[in-house]
Amino acid sequence: MSKRELVPVQVGNLTLDGKHIYIQSMLSVPSTDIEGNVRQAKALEQAGCEILRVAIPDHAAVALIPKIKEAISIPLVADIHFDYRLALESLAAGIDKIRINPGNIGDDGHVREVARACAARGVPIRIGVNSGSVEKEILARFGGPTPEALVESGLYHVRLLENCDFNQIVVSLKSSDVRTMVAAYRMLADRCPYPLHLGVTEAGTERMGLIKSAAGIGSLLLDGIGETIRVSLTADPVREVYAARDILKGLGYPTGTPNLVSCPTCGRTRINLIPLVDEVERRLQSVHKNITVACMGCVVNGPGEAREADIGIAGGNGVGVLFKKGQVLRTVPEGQIISELMKEIDNL
Repeated sequence: MSKRELVPVQVGNLTLDGKHIYIQSMLSVPSTDIEGNVRQAKALEQAGCEILRVAIPDHAAVALIPKIKEAISIPLVADIHFDYRLALESLAAGIDKIRINPGNIGDDGHVREVARACAARGVPIRIGVNSGSVEKEILARFGGPTPEALVESGLYHVRLLENCDFNQIVVSLKSSDVRTMVAAYRMLADRCPYPLHLGVTEAGTERMGLIKSAAGIGSLLLDGIGETIRVSLTADPVREVYAARDILKGLGYPTGTPNLVSCPTCGRTRINLIPLVDEVERRLQSVHKNITVACMGCVVNGPGEAREADIGIAGGNGVGVLFKKGQVLRTVPEGQIISELMKEIDNL
């Protein structure tokens, strides 16, 4: 969890105080399709999304806010670009949080007006800086969208909000370059007392985006930096939620879902382990327990190496050994391994 002294920020019914890492995603249905956005919002909440963002590109899109909020119980964030009036309208519609990109929202007076309106309603603001939004004078000073430039832009807008006596602030400094992103957040963490929202922007496809996000977000979380995370993928946003949860599980954070460990197989393996593990992983998606499940290819890497697992199987020649905390329970035929493993999981 966070190693920083934080100003707690309230987002709907959630408190960003460093005691929990919240998973965030964003709706990807066109803003003109209200029913489609509502369906996707429900699916994302069911998948484990804890904070949800929706793009508000024009005045008509504000109508999304009450419809989505009626359908879900998690906080909803309005993503605002270019027109500060959309932030004001979103507030009137009942939004839980405003995300503005200060570099394109207009003059400082517009930011102040949004801050005053948010303060009146108890709604926080996320300052969303990315490599493409840094102010021209800052880019000229630092020679491009360097980590230092991202931090300078973020802190400038933090000070602007603080000068409005506003401190319900969340900050993000996103880049598609992992090294730039990590360096920027590390610098900012030493100079900013507000919760940080982590992400590698424009990370790419599901495969490469997950790799880049795991490297960037994971590095920072291990440093004790970050209160909310979003894995940006060119894919169904439900996959973003699963990816974020997997990153947290990989780092040892409790997610309320099983952690699956499995061996890469070798010449000792006498069981068809790869499809077996794939099926176990699929079935575990509907299990909501903080447990570790092991699927190992042989007895060498079974009850011994995976002794810390709550439950597991070790393959043999057409059979599997079920074990619990390193102690063998029984041997079952290969065709019954998954069903017997799931029975044991149900009983935990």
